[in-house]
Amino acid sequence: MRRDKQIAIILSDTLQSAGLQSVLTDYFSPVEVSCFPSFAAFSPNTDDYDYYFIRSETFILNMDFFLPRRAKTVTLIHDAEAATQQPSGVHTINVKASQEGIIERLRQIFSVEGHHTGEKSKDLSAREIDVLQLIAAGCTNKDIADRLNISLNTVLTHRKNITAKLGIKTVSGLTFYAIMNGFTSVNSE
Repeated sequence: MRRDKQIAIILSDTLQSAGLQSVLTDYFSPVEVSCFPSFAAFSPNTDDYDYYFIRSETFILNMDFFLPRRAKTVTLIHDAEAATQQPSGVHTINVKASQEGIIERLRQIFSVEGHHTGEKSKDLSAREIDVLQLIAAGCTNKDIADRLNISLNTVLTHRKNITAKLGIKTVSGLTFYAIMNGFTSVNSE
């Protein structure tokens, strides 16, 4: 006998939470949805849920919990640009999309159940991760070259490859990506 999908919605916005719960129960039955107004109200010492619907801020503030569960985490975003800044393997739904668009996106998310969502092209090499960490720390290209003992051209090549693999062009976007994927922390220098 197949078990109902267990879904946790952790949103402070009651209207958004109720709307999402309605869409999930109306279009994706059988599901069992539990709503929580905050992460503190949610019992993080349980792993009984198949999916977690949260905001980016909740992910950032509770990375220790959500990073290992990123394949079953769905982040609600407000524009397409924010989707590129999400960590690899985290699903996103644009809350400003039409109802049909949201339902289609949910179908896509639920259809990849059990599959890893990270793409091979997004895998960064160890050296690219080193460069990314230094970018996130606010280092200039010259500083990165000096610290890693590589040429300035090599740094530029690594940055070009990182941008191509991740599709993120801004320093702030790369920094956010590094934080969300555990390559650096908010408290890093």
